[in-house]
Amino acid sequence: MRRAICIAAALAALSAPAAAAAPSAPLSHSGRWITDAKGRVVILHGVNMVYKRPPYDPLAAGFDGPDAAFLSRNGLDAVRLGIIYAGVEPRPGSYDDHYLAQIGRTLHTLTRHHVFSLLDFHQDLYSERFQGEGFPEWAIEDDGLPAEPKLGFPGNYLAMPALNRAFDHFWNNDSGPGGIGLQDRYANAWRHVAGRFGAEPYNLGYDIFNEPWPGTGWQTCANNVGCPVFDETKLTPFSRRVYKRIRSVDSRRLVWWEPNVLFNNGPQTHVGAIGSRAGMSFHVYCLQDGPKPSPQDDEQARTCEPFETLPFQNANAQSARTGDANLMTEFGATDDLGQIERVEKYADRYMAGWLYWHYCECADPTTSGSGGTQSVVDDARKAPGGSNVKRAKLEVLSRPYPQAVAGVPEGWSFDPAKERFELAYKTRRSGGGSFVFRADTQVFVPRLHYPHGYDVRVSGGDTLSLPGSTRLRIRTCTGRRRVTVTVVPGRGRFRADCRAPRTDPSLIHVRVRPRRVVAGALTRFRFRVSVRRGRPLRGALIRFAGRRLRTSRRGRAALTLRLGHSGRRRVLVSKRGYRRGRATVRVLRR
Repeated sequence: MRRAICIAAALAALSAPAAAAAPSAPLSHSGRWITDAKGRVVILHGVNMVYKRPPYDPLAAGFDGPDAAFLSRNGLDAVRLGIIYAGVEPRPGSYDDHYLAQIGRTLHTLTRHHVFSLLDFHQDLYSERFQGEGFPEWAIEDDGLPAEPKLGFPGNYLAMPALNRAFDHFWNNDSGPGGIGLQDRYANAWRHVAGRFGAEPYNLGYDIFNEPWPGTGWQTCANNVGCPVFDETKLTPFSRRVYKRIRSVDSRRLVWWEPNVLFNNGPQTHVGAIGSRAGMSFHVYCLQDGPKPSPQDDEQARTCEPFETLPFQNANAQSARTGDANLMTEFGATDDLGQIERVEKYADRYMAGWLYWHYCECADPTTSGSGGTQSVVDDARKAPGGSNVKRAKLEVLSRPYPQAVAGVPEGWSFDPAKERFELAYKTRRSGGGSFVFRADTQVFVPRLHYPHGYDVRVSGGDTLSLPGSTRLRIRTCTGRRRVTVTVVPGRGRFRADCRAPRTDPSLIHVRVRPRRVVAGALTRFRFRVSVRRGRPLRGALIRFAGRRLRTSRRGRAALTLRLGHSGRRRVLVSKRGYRRGRATVRVLRR
C-alpha cells in the first residue's frame, strides 16, 4: 500500500506542472488578445460542433465525452458550440429550458476536459423554410412571397427574394408576434441563454449571429471596401442591442459579434465598437477549391491568397480601431489539406486563433463541404478512433502552437516539412501589471508530429516539463525581457541559456518610520527592508515621493524631505528575483 501511495504521489507531482500551466479559466481579453485568469495571452485551436437538425443539440448527433477527450488530447482546446434559435424559443416568449439543459450537458462535458465553449446562435439561410436553419417559423416575415427558387446553400442567398425580405424585416427590427420587434425577441432570447450559462468558467462567450447576410441590396457589399451603410446603420445597432441584453445578466463573458458574411472573402467591416469585453468572430473561405485531398497547390495558393489574407488584415485593423479581441471561428469545410494548411499558416503569420469547420458531417444541410468532406470524424455516434478519424486531416489540424504565453507574442511559425516550431515573445504582461508565480508559457507539441520525441532550445527562459510531454512549459528567467523557443524532432535534449526560479520568489517586507507625518514638516524617513525570516535585503530599490534610493548591506535606508500635501504616499520596493513590497505613509493636514 505504501508503495502504491508513493507511486501515486510521484505521478501527481509530474502531472501538476501541466495542470498549472494550462490556460486558466475564465477567459477575458486585452485588446486583440484573448487572455486567461493569470493574464497570459491565450491562443485557441479547435473545431465547430453545430447540429442543425432537430432536436438541434450535439448529444443527438453522438458528440459526448470520448469526443471531448479526443479534442483535448490533440491540442484542440475550444469548441464553437451551436445553439439553434428555433430550439431556444419555439414559440414567441416561451423558452425551451430542456433544450438548453442538453446544451449545458455538452458544455459540462467539454469543461471536464478543459475545453472552452463558444456559444453560437447559428443560422444559415435564416430558417428551415428557406432550406437552412436558425430562426423559428413565427419569426419569419417574408411578405408572403414563395420560398422559390430553391437552389440550396448558398444559392438561395443570391436568388430567393423571400429569404432576402426576411432578413430585411429582421434588420429593420420590424414587429413580429405581439407587436414586439424581431430583434427585440432575439436579444431577449440571448439574455435568457446568458443568464443560464454566464457562471460557467469554460464559457468563452457568446457569438451572437452567425454570418449576417445583408438582405436585399447585398450586391453593394461585394467589393473590397464592404458596405458601410449596412454595417453602420443595421449591423452595429443590432449588435449593441444584443450586447446590452446579455450584459443585463452577465457582465464578465466576452460578447462576440460577426461582420457581414461577405467579410469572409476580403471586404472590410465598418461595425462600430459595441462595448467592453467584446470580440470579433470572423471566417475565412477561399472561393476556389482544389482537388480533394491535395498537397500544396501553387496555382490555387496564388488565386486564394487575397481571399485568405485580407480577412486577417481587416480583423487586426478592426481590433486596433475598437480594442476588441478577434478569433477566426470558421475555415476549412474541405478535405483539401493544402488549403487547410495554408490558412493555418496565415493564422500563425497574423497571430490568430482558429476553430475549424467542422468536427463531423452530422447531416449538415448548409455547408460548402458536402458529402462528408468537412469532417474530422466521419460519424460522431462512433468512437473517435481508427477508420472513423481522417488521420491525414488530424495531422494538419493537430499542430504545435502556443496555448498560453506569459507575455506578448511577437510571432510563431511551424514548418511541417521540417517539423520545426519557433516562438518569440516579450515578457511584459499585455495591458500592464505583472504575472503571478507559475504563470508559465505552454506550447502544445503533438505526438503526431514528434512520435520519437523532440529537442528544445530556449533563450530567455527555461523548460520545466518532462521530455516528450505534449505540453511544453517555459518559465521566464529573472530579468529577461524576451524569450525565444525552438522545437525540432529529437530525443529529448533541452537547452536553455539561463535557469528560471523553481520556487516562489520571496515577498519583500517593508517597514517605514514614521508612518504619519504633518504636511510641510521636514521629516527623516527610515526604511527597513527584509525578506523571508527577517533576512535583510541589500540593494533593493526604494521609490518614494519621486525619490529613489537603495538599501544598505543591513537592508536599511534613510531619506529627509518635506511632503507638501495631505493624503497617502506609497512606498514601493523592488529587486530582481523578489516580489515587490509596499508600504504607505499618511500625510496629515497642519
